[in-house]
Amino acid sequence: MPLKENLLSIKNTFINTNCLLIAVSKTHPASSIREIYDLGHRDFGENKVQELTDKAAQLPQDIRWHMIGHLQRNKVKYIAPFVFLIHGVDSLKLLQEIDKQAEKNNRIISCLLQVHIAEEESKFGFSEEELMDLIHSEELKALNNIKIIGLMGMATYTENVAKVRKEFAGLKSLFEKLKALDLSGNVDMKVLSMGMSGDYLIAQEEGSTMVRIGSAIFGERNYN
Repeated sequence: MPLKENLLSIKNTFINTNCLLIAVSKTHPASSIREIYDLGHRDFGENKVQELTDKAAQLPQDIRWHMIGHLQRNKVKYIAPFVFLIHGVDSLKLLQEIDKQAEKNNRIISCLLQVHIAEEESKFGFSEEELMDLIHSEELKALNNIKIIGLMGMATYTENVAKVRKEFAGLKSLFEKLKALDLSGNVDMKVLSMGMSGDYLIAQEEGSTMVRIGSAIFGERNYN
């Protein structure tokens, strides 16, 4: 199925039409991104810094690039000049590095804090306790060039729908708990990013405002 039909068929299934779709273009060529771009889509996600910077250099400057993969501190400087949103922030040290590089580029970089909601040990993210400690910390308040705009989480990779739903519901509950707090000026809880190609409808039912969809739009990943 052509990319246009893929994109439209995904959007037509959305339960929440206000949910932002991030087209995850990792491993796919710039030409495929351009095809989706020409349909009016502007939000694209990559999970590797090198691939992100290469594609950003080839494609229109009004694309909103989302760094969705695990980000190493020593690579923040390469995306700091242009990245729109960093999804997987999982430590204070990473936040501090993003803040440092954002200041060098005279920018404020938006970030999502990644929460560990799945059972797999391979998933990154804060526990609820760690998240609360961070939100209330003086170290966080001292960062002037980042803006935390919400939370991100990935559910367990399983066909057990009830389990996935429970994990998403738990993240939504935590999101609402944070929204009710008196937060520092660099925190504004408005984005709840959860849901990918296999579980985005469950995520939307549980309150997701942003989904990351790759293979359902671009087809299977190209690792050649």
